[in-house]
Amino acid sequence: MEWVTITAATIEDAKTLALDQLGVANEDADIEVLEEPKPGLFGRLRGEATVRARVRPTSTRDSARRERGAERSGQRSGQRSDRSRGDRSRSDSRGDRSRGRSRSGDASGTTRPPRAQRPERNEADRDDNESTRRADGPKVPATTVRDAATTFLEGLFAAASLPARVESTIDGDDIEISVVGEQLTTFVGARGMTLTQLQDITRVVSQRRLGDHDTRLRVDVGGYRQRRKDALGRFATKVANDVMESGTPRILEPMNSADRKIVHDTLATVEGVVTHSEGDDPFRRVVVSRAPGA
Repeated sequence: MEWVTITAATIEDAKTLALDQLGVANEDADIEVLEEPKPGLFGRLRGEATVRARVRPTSTRDSARRERGAERSGQRSGQRSDRSRGDRSRSDSRGDRSRGRSRSGDASGTTRPPRAQRPERNEADRDDNESTRRADGPKVPATTVRDAATTFLEGLFAAASLPARVESTIDGDDIEISVVGEQLTTFVGARGMTLTQLQDITRVVSQRRLGDHDTRLRVDVGGYRQRRKDALGRFATKVANDVMESGTPRILEPMNSADRKIVHDTLATVEGVVTHSEGDDPFRRVVVSRAPGA
């Protein structure tokens, strides 16, 4: 596994960002401190912390985990084989009955109606019309959307055999759902990519399925979003102080839109600096500069 190098305001923040990027827990990573902030005047720290980290090489515990996974996979494979044999049996039986009906139809001179005229197509048409009515219908309560999302997430983590508790808050049309538990990094992934996909699926299950067009739903797992927000906020503040002292603009590393928003929002309240983004995704960066006249 390749090493990743992360710079942040403190060693703890750098470690947090490194673990988030790797998508693993602290005990599953090797972390080395390359540079520490140095004491400055009035108790302030000079410089930044830099660490490098990688996913720890496979251990005996990982091997046992894979063996258990292989055993479960074998059991599922055996079950699928049994089901497959049963399906083939039922398919053969249906084929015999179908051939019998075909011969009977030929003898009587009757034919089945074209597929386009079958009731199944009419049912689909009714479903489309119902979806259109839901989109144009009354507003879906935020509590209904919250309940649907919570039910889906509780079922998902239960199916993954991961003990987890789903908590939520509602503020107007904003719905915040947090999945709390241990060993949940699988559902976070490197740089939170898996979490983003989980959030998208949850939105489909709750908002789109209910025809909701008003609420804003966000999903967090294991406190990932809050940890990253706090770490990026501290780092952005440190960068702003350095820019104010030196007068030299700082170009930060490429970030996704959510992380860039955290930096912009954090520094919007800091006097003397301005921010803007430049470049194209996935290499778009935030630039921190001294404000004109500051």
